[in-house]
Amino acid sequence: GKLQNLNGTKHTLMIFLTGFVLCVFNFSAVKRETVPTPPPASSKPALTEEELEKKSTAIIEEYLHINDMKEALQCVCELSCSSLLCVFVRTGIESTLERSTIAREHMGLLFHQLVKTQTMSTQQYYKGLLEVLEVAEDMAIDIPHIWLYLAELISPMLHEGGIPMGPLFREMSKPLVPLGKAGVLLVEILKLLCKAMSHKKVGAMWRDAALSWKDFLPEDEDANKFVTEEGVEFTLGEECVRKSSKVTLSPEDISRELERLLQEKADNQRIFDWVEANLDEQQTSSNTFVRPLMTAVCQSAIICENPYKVDTKEMTQRAKLLQHYIKDEQKELQALYALQSLMMQMEQPPNLLRMFFDVLYDEDVIKEDGFHRWESSKDPAEQQGKGVALKSVTAFFTWLREAEDESDNS
Repeated sequence: GKLQNLNGTKHTLMIFLTGFVLCVFNFSAVKRETVPTPPPASSKPALTEEELEKKSTAIIEEYLHINDMKEALQCVCELSCSSLLCVFVRTGIESTLERSTIAREHMGLLFHQLVKTQTMSTQQYYKGLLEVLEVAEDMAIDIPHIWLYLAELISPMLHEGGIPMGPLFREMSKPLVPLGKAGVLLVEILKLLCKAMSHKKVGAMWRDAALSWKDFLPEDEDANKFVTEEGVEFTLGEECVRKSSKVTLSPEDISRELERLLQEKADNQRIFDWVEANLDEQQTSSNTFVRPLMTAVCQSAIICENPYKVDTKEMTQRAKLLQHYIKDEQKELQALYALQSLMMQMEQPPNLLRMFFDVLYDEDVIKEDGFHRWESSKDPAEQQGKGVALKSVTAFFTWLREAEDESDNS
């Protein structure tokens, strides 16, 4: 009798619990239908514009001080406010407008990387840029060179992976066309681009974008006259590329510019563009051009630790650049003389020349005959430091001869 009662109680309890669960389920279903689910709480509260401005200023100051692009990109990513990055753009432009050319170029390169890595949308870039351009004419009273300064900030965006010339020029000209200032700014940007790449290439970019000067100038201004006066005829067609556009650079100027480009980690194409824009064929095919190029490339690939090492990854990346200009035995010899001279200036760091020889051989920049020619050369002008250099690469030449003997025998 007790067992029956217990089973009956269990049965009643089960019915009760089932009913309770169904009731709760139905109630929550009703709740779900009538009350919208609140959005999940954001892990970070949204920044106000003022807070974002402060954080932007801190990131920009640190970036300009230590010039660490990777760190700056990471910091902007962590702002977590992609819809307000126009504030970062505006702050970046305003805070560098009256600084040095280098500060403006670096700021422009950061904007370029933000767009290239899709950390920032082109719309956010436009918005921040236009906020400054809308008041640029008023600022010109205190900053007479404002159009050049803005061009220094904007032109890096036209590097590969940034914003194409057509959309960028059309968008940024919107507030400037009514003021008659669009043409002025575009000329400054085009001239800066011509220093980085050839007139021919910049002209092709303009024509590929199907741009017309009439769209950027006041209606009553003669476009042809403007183009001639401003020296931007290269935008009209290849036959208008002026022959006098190249200024003769001294060997010191060439060295300085190549070193600057390599320090900035410019890609090979940018260096090819600079060479084409600033040196004629006679200069680039001369034996003397190889020396500053070789020196700049090797300097950029030295890891300054104790002891010194060669950054083989950097040398591999630059192999195509060197191969392009080191085309015969005579140029190979000049390149090795340049390396010998660099080792002498550095007071012959142990094993460094050997490491360079290995990578130059592996990457097919210098052939066997080129090394042998340097080894046996007796040019009196190139003997300084030669003895020490030869001694430091004895093992390399031993290995080279053995490798040649093996290939002869096989």
